[in-house]
Amino acid sequence: MLGIHTFMPRSAIVKSPVLPYSRDAICGQASPAALTALCPLHPTLSVIKPIAMSSAVNNPAHAWFPNARYGLFLHWGPYAQYARGEQVLIREMLDQRAYAARACAWNPQKFDATAWARAAVAGGCRYAVFTTRHHDGYCLWDTATTDYSSAKQAPQRDFVREYVDAFRAAGLRVGLYYSWNDLRIPALYAGPERDPLGWAAMRDYVHAQVEELLTRYGPIDMFWFDGAWPRHALDWDSPGLVARMRELQPGMMINNRLAEMPGEKIHDPTQLASPDEHGVHEVDDRGDFGTPEHHITASASRLWESCQVTTWRLWSHTTGDRWRAADQWLDMLTDASCKGGNLLLNVGPTADGELPPEWLARNREVGEWLRVHGEAVYGGDLTPCDVFESTLLGGRQVRRGNTLYVLCRFWHGGEAIRLAGLDADITRATLLGSDAALTASHDAYGVTLHGAPATPPTALFPVLKLECAAEPRALATYHPGLWGGDPFRLHAWAAARGHGFNA
Repeated sequence: MLGIHTFMPRSAIVKSPVLPYSRDAICGQASPAALTALCPLHPTLSVIKPIAMSSAVNNPAHAWFPNARYGLFLHWGPYAQYARGEQVLIREMLDQRAYAARACAWNPQKFDATAWARAAVAGGCRYAVFTTRHHDGYCLWDTATTDYSSAKQAPQRDFVREYVDAFRAAGLRVGLYYSWNDLRIPALYAGPERDPLGWAAMRDYVHAQVEELLTRYGPIDMFWFDGAWPRHALDWDSPGLVARMRELQPGMMINNRLAEMPGEKIHDPTQLASPDEHGVHEVDDRGDFGTPEHHITASASRLWESCQVTTWRLWSHTTGDRWRAADQWLDMLTDASCKGGNLLLNVGPTADGELPPEWLARNREVGEWLRVHGEAVYGGDLTPCDVFESTLLGGRQVRRGNTLYVLCRFWHGGEAIRLAGLDADITRATLLGSDAALTASHDAYGVTLHGAPATPPTALFPVLKLECAAEPRALATYHPGLWGGDPFRLHAWAAARGHGFNA
């Protein structure tokens, strides 16, 4: 039915029983052999393994998250037909009925969830998040709450079911994105003050849809809310909904986009560069993890995941946006991982359901890099550190036990590589992906590596692996960022040449 689509209040929908899903009990684990057949590039990366708990993990069921480090965000829906972003309906103030008619006729013939999962594994991703319903209100599953869905309209398919089954079979953790907003509904803008009955119906509609998503598809690893503006947490009853979600899926992670409480001011709206410029309304003390959007900002007290686009700005399929290069993708990933966080990197499939060739090429390049260098990225046991001056290498430093990894965005091989400020007894130095025999020499001001090739083994970021006899530390002469601290730490170094002004 085209035009205005009705939705059912929660009271009219049969309430699902509490099902405390266990991923291991229901899904088991994908075998390495099955994964090899699915994607030869990464035969073992997506096998989920037990890991040590991160200090920020409060629920043991969430321990997989800091180990994963890299996820795939999938923004897809009928808005892809416009190729101008997922918010085209409201940003261009399109006619609601015309948009709905085109959405109901949308019928992607080339959507293949298994191909998407294969690409995710090839790219080195460990989990994925799929847009079940974006702000436009169109549902990608067989919902009982409305006929505005892929199951009731032209496709006659439950795309959420296909996604969950394919990605789970590939050994990937499964996440569901869901927008609080439905931009079609006038009650969203009126709110409970101006339209109490309409608002109550919309709130119950949202709660019913979330419950459907958590009771029809087995264990869900992550639920990713978005778009709480312009209503607050009590309007949505997000505390009540979250409590119900915890009953249904006690092991599932929930993000922090749960709306402000009345009178709460999360970000300063006068600051144009505020993280909330994009309307995400993150709440730092709620949910299981933070979600900085379009920026990478570490949180020392909780799990976090930066969500980023692979184009310059837009999330869904676009023909006018520009693509970021593979080294920019990797720059974002290593920035997040070396700060102790995750990266959720987006792709917007085409309206017909295909992954863009530009994205596939870059995804393959990053995946091949991870196959060789992934030990410096994956793992909750990797510790961010800063123990020597690495600016000239564009270097990012991370440590696992006594092993120091240096991810070099700039390469100065063919000469000695200077690691000023490093205090470490290096027992073995290697360049991942290379047979080069590196040696290390030490002096009062740091370490020098010898034998690095002039041409690095990768066109992306070479990684130095330094195995040390004890935990690598910084000398007293080193200060992060150089320009700070007690300047007298450098006095002896300068005085070695004398005190005169002549050469």
